[in-house]
Amino acid sequence: MLNFDLQNHRPLREIVYEELKRQILIGEIAPGTRMMEVELADDMGVSRTPVREAIRKLEKEGLVSIEPRRGAYASDISIKDMVDVLEVRQDLEGMAAGLAAIKATEEEKEELRKATEEYRHAVESGDIEEIIKWDEAFHKRIVNCSGNKTLVQLVSQVQELALRFRYIYYDDFSRFEGQPMEHKEIVDAIISGNAEKARIEADQHISRLKEFVITEGESVFHGNHGNNGKDQKNPQ
Repeated sequence: MLNFDLQNHRPLREIVYEELKRQILIGEIAPGTRMMEVELADDMGVSRTPVREAIRKLEKEGLVSIEPRRGAYASDISIKDMVDVLEVRQDLEGMAAGLAAIKATEEEKEELRKATEEYRHAVESGDIEEIIKWDEAFHKRIVNCSGNKTLVQLVSQVQELALRFRYIYYDDFSRFEGQPMEHKEIVDAIISGNAEKARIEADQHISRLKEFVITEGESVFHGNHGNNGKDQKNPQ
């Protein structure tokens, strides 16, 4: 149940929307799960109206699918979905890294160093939640260091979609034990002020993940997160 005492200054519909969105993004509501208004409302201690409004808003963002006579479901994640997001990330985050190498302040560079080290420690410990937390923080900080508000806004939605994927592909994080070194190469280029190298390293970092998804995605991801009773769709 939601803690309204801490959030009572905000409209209920926003609180419900953000909570449902959070649950979908981090996998608490798995892809393909039916979004039952009554059950969700009961779990959250609210009426059905804000839940219904939240589901409609999440549909517009592509996180929920509403099917005639069947109801609402948390959107499935296909290999094509993952590749589509990674293609966009590859260009935008490469641009962000290049700009960061030119514009990042000393304080921002220190924050990047910290995120890089924290991510490495998380991978070494095998703590999935910490791995995802610092992976996300690392990429967000690079974009913020770009000093470009338009780019930050564009990347924000893409990175939210990528968060869903992280909870899938880090299911076996051993496949990504080399990523801390890739992160370090990006940060070293940014700190040295080498914009072209920073762009290339960031681009290649996402490109490697994209190629992994394309070549091994079907065997690694398909079936790892079932549809909880919903008919499986053909992979895209």
